[in-house]
Amino acid sequence: GKRRKGPSKCVPVTVLTGFLGSGKTTLLNHILSDRSHGMKFAVIENELGEIGIDQKIISERVDESIIEVMNGCICCKTRGDLVDTLKRLYQRVETFDGIIIETTGLADPTPVVQTFFAETNNGEEALEKMYKLDSIITVADAKYILQRLDEDRPCYAENEAELQVCFADKILLNKTDLVGEEEKLREIEDRLHSLNPNAPILRCQHSKVTPKELLNIGAFDLERVLEFDPFFLGEFKQPKHDRAISSLSTKVEGEVNLQLLDNWISRLLQDVGDTLYRYKGIIAVKGMQQPFVFQGVGRLFSGAFRGNWKADERRESTFVFIGKDLNTMFLRAGFKACRETKVLRFPLGTIVDANTGIYERGTVIRHWHDGHAYLVRLHDRIGEILVPVDIDWYVCAVPYIPQREF
Repeated sequence: GKRRKGPSKCVPVTVLTGFLGSGKTTLLNHILSDRSHGMKFAVIENELGEIGIDQKIISERVDESIIEVMNGCICCKTRGDLVDTLKRLYQRVETFDGIIIETTGLADPTPVVQTFFAETNNGEEALEKMYKLDSIITVADAKYILQRLDEDRPCYAENEAELQVCFADKILLNKTDLVGEEEKLREIEDRLHSLNPNAPILRCQHSKVTPKELLNIGAFDLERVLEFDPFFLGEFKQPKHDRAISSLSTKVEGEVNLQLLDNWISRLLQDVGDTLYRYKGIIAVKGMQQPFVFQGVGRLFSGAFRGNWKADERRESTFVFIGKDLNTMFLRAGFKACRETKVLRFPLGTIVDANTGIYERGTVIRHWHDGHAYLVRLHDRIGEILVPVDIDWYVCAVPYIPQREF
């Protein structure tokens, strides 16, 4: 019989990494919607949560590209899925200009990069013959990168932001407009260069960089990697993440009141913004044919109506939170309470306990005030408190105290 031919072309692979909210998906959208480079790519999109959001954002901008989505952390439990996906895709992409792998913001790049070397794949050479690692591009958020690099972690856990910088063949210092001061930007660049002296740093805003600066540039250098990680080609690495960091994916049917959502997120960021590394969602808003797409990092939040709901598409709202010590019950309840409704638990005149940082006694004096569920007048001091959504975290019933008989 005829002997089966081996792979006819080594397809270049670009690994796109960077901590949560740095601007990776925005960069990917720029690349896919830019026609000037004349290149055709497949994309492997990795999302940490169980519910995919980035795929919906990206797919609207894709013409002939192939999108594959993998849920779960690509550097840990889904690495086997990455190998299978790459093998399965090869016949479809061998005529493409390359593959772009976008990791989650919490991914250690080491296992992803090790995937392309036989020495860390039990000697299997199949992937090495199909693909070649072209470059590792790390997107760094100028506003938060120093905070992420200096973050205290348990002794068993690695700092993913630091590893992402160390592995970079090129670093995009994004959101420089949020820093502004030249002296501060130089301080950030000096810190990045202390971790990775060889990687060029490109400053940018909104992840806008000419794609030809990033794609098929032949920048990956195994010798450089071995200099800072001599055991890279040894045993396959099992990353150790901070167990306090987790994600929550939630989905609700029905339409969301955008004003309620905006007010709730504003209060949420005020109360626990420091623990939220990343949050994003696609929202069905009553009376609007376009979904509302929003995202945030720490206390910075933005959103806009984008695209259109498809005729056969279910109008539902999805939300993903990633952060430290997340109160998942509270976040899920808060999001669900933003649904469009006219029914509130407490009638006007009801005495309630409202959360002002502590629970204070007050009386409900208005419903749906400036887009908030309640306006409560406090009893023990002069003042009123806006209650963003109708859940016990913000407003609850006064415990029943029976009247004494005389």
